Amino acid sequence: MNDKNYYFKVIELLKVEAEAIAKATTRLEAEQVQGAIKLLYTCQGKVVVVGIGKSGIVARKIAATLTSTGTSAIYLHPADALHGDLGIVTSGDVAIALSNSGETEELISIFPYLNHRQVPIIAILGNINSTLARNADVVLDASVDKEACPLNLAPTTSTTVALAIGDAIAMTLMQVKGLTPEDFALNHPAGRLGKRLTLRVVDIMHGGDENPTIAPTATWLEVITAISQGGLGAVNVVDHSGCLLGIITDGDLRRTFQKIDPTKLESIASHVIMTKNPITVSPDCLAYDALQTMENRPSQISVMPVVDAQGICLGLIRLHDIVRSGV
Repeated sequence: MNDKNYYFKVIELLKVEAEAIAKATTRLEAEQVQGAIKLLYTCQGKVVVVGIGKSGIVARKIAATLTSTGTSAIYLHPADALHGDLGIVTSGDVAIALSNSGETEELISIFPYLNHRQVPIIAILGNINSTLARNADVVLDASVDKEACPLNLAPTTSTTVALAIGDAIAMTLMQVKGLTPEDFALNHPAGRLGKRLTLRVVDIMHGGDENPTIAPTATWLEVITAISQGGLGAVNVVDHSGCLLGIITDGDLRRTFQKIDPTKLESIASHVIMTKNPITVSPDCLAYDALQTMENRPSQISVMPVVDAQGICLGLIRLHDIVRSGV
C-alpha cells in the first residue's frame, strides 16, 4: 500500500462510520426516543450510565456530556457495582445501559438490583432481540451492518453510533430543559465561554490599596509619583468624597508636556491634566463587556475607572488584565 492509498483508506472508513450514523436515524423508533427523553426529563435523581469495555468508555463520555449540559449523571462500572458501588444508585434515578451484543454478563447481573430500586432502564444496544433489550424499559437501536475494523471485530462503527445517539439524546434534553448559555457557562467556568459569561470587572479590577487616586489640586510631580507607584499606567482623580472627577494616563501626561511651557509645569494641577468625564464601568459589569467597551471605539483605551452607582471611584481595570484573564 503506497502513501496515497493511506489517505483513501481513511476516507473510506470515515464514510463507513458516517453512513452507519445515517442508518441509525431510520432504525430508531419515535416511541422509544420519546420515552427516553421523557424518562430523563422527569428524572428526580441522577442518570446512571453503565457499560463495560469500549461501551464503558462511551458511557463515560455520555455521562460527562449530560452533566455538563444540565443533567446530573455519573458513570458506574458494572463490575464495581456488584462489589459495593451499587449503593450510589437510588430510587428516582434513571439508568442508561450500553452494550453492542446486549448479552454482556456484567450488565445482566446488575439489572435485578436496578429493578429492585425501581430504576427505569434505557438501553442503547446493537442487538434489540437480546436479554438486555427484553429487560429494558426503553430500547434505542444502535445496530450497525459492520464495523469499520477490516476484520469486523474491533468495536468501531458500533461505538461511534452509540456515542452519536447518546450525544443526540443529551442535546435534545438540553433543549427541552431550556439550558441557556449562562447556565452552560456555570458548568464551564474555566472555559472561554464560561469566563465571558461569569467573570466580572470586580473579579479582576485593581481596587482598595491598589486603586491609586489623587486630588484635583495635586501637582504634576505628585501625579507622576502616583502613576509610578501604582504601576497601572494611570491614576484616578477624585474629590474629597471619593467621587470620580477624571483620569490621568501616561498619554495625558505626554500630551500636557507637549503643549505646556516647561517653566510653568510646577503650577499645573491634576485637574488641568486629567481627562474629564472619562468612560467608566461598574464593578458588576461582565469583564467581556468591559473589553468590548474599551476596544470597540474609534480610539481604544487601555485603562478604565471603575465606579459604583453613586459615582464613587472603586478602582481601575486595564485591558491587559482582561486579556490575561482568558476572556
